[in-house]
Amino acid sequence: MKLYAFDGVSKALELVPLSARRALDHAGLRLSHASWLSLPPNAREALVGAGAEAQVSTDRVRALTATATPPAEAILPIGDPQAAAPPAELLASLGPSRPLAPALWLALSALDRYALAVAAASRPEGLGAAYDEIVGASALSTHLAASGEVRMVNVAPKAPSLRRAVAESVVQMSETAFERLASATAGKGDVLATARLAGIMAAKKTQDLIPLCHAIAITHAQVELVLEPAAHRVRAEATVESFDRTGVEMEAMVAASIAALTIYDMLKSYDRGMEVGPTRLLAKSGGRSGDFQR
Repeated sequence: MKLYAFDGVSKALELVPLSARRALDHAGLRLSHASWLSLPPNAREALVGAGAEAQVSTDRVRALTATATPPAEAILPIGDPQAAAPPAELLASLGPSRPLAPALWLALSALDRYALAVAAASRPEGLGAAYDEIVGASALSTHLAASGEVRMVNVAPKAPSLRRAVAESVVQMSETAFERLASATAGKGDVLATARLAGIMAAKKTQDLIPLCHAIAITHAQVELVLEPAAHRVRAEATVESFDRTGVEMEAMVAASIAALTIYDMLKSYDRGMEVGPTRLLAKSGGRSGDFQR
């Protein structure tokens, strides 16, 4: 049962909480306090649950309020604020000291967005408390819950789109190690083929290696190894693509890193002083943040 502390409603549901109010707004209904209290406890709890859903079932709301005495008043249905960006009125009420970036607004639940909008419009004195409870530490990072705990970002509201990222990692080595690499005479076998395979496998395992990364349906992963004889180094360039709700930058960087580390592992008997890095993102495309090109 979703209740907000700033709303001042106890679990006894003696008052109409914001989640139930959202359900009623979607159904185009208004209950007086007496009407609300006339409903059995299980119906009030069900209305609270209905208002916490991403999509409110208006038929269910009407059925739950059918026995209210006096009957619910019919009003024009009121929907949720747009998810794409916070309303200008809300941003003006929050002011510069309470930031609310579009990406964070999108990551909030539909109920959270509704609650903030209602607080700004009808409860300005409680807007600060509402912001602290709903946004809080998330204003600093979308990976932080309002209370400060680390969390995985909810990407469900985002529309899937084509995502692409390219990253590289460089391995600098001695002349002897490079000759073994270039001539395919390393004692551990085919270094380049093994590193390519390791990078592709690593891209598919990124969600197991990096905390809070989402599992992504990768549609393409490629690792190219570019030898630079004059500098005695090799550059591992990874390209990853997906049609999903979040980007593949980490998958590309993990692929490039593991390919480079595999090269180190297979050549370390010839040069333990090899240097790996820098590892960096070269390009990305897709998603709300737009394109990036180094």
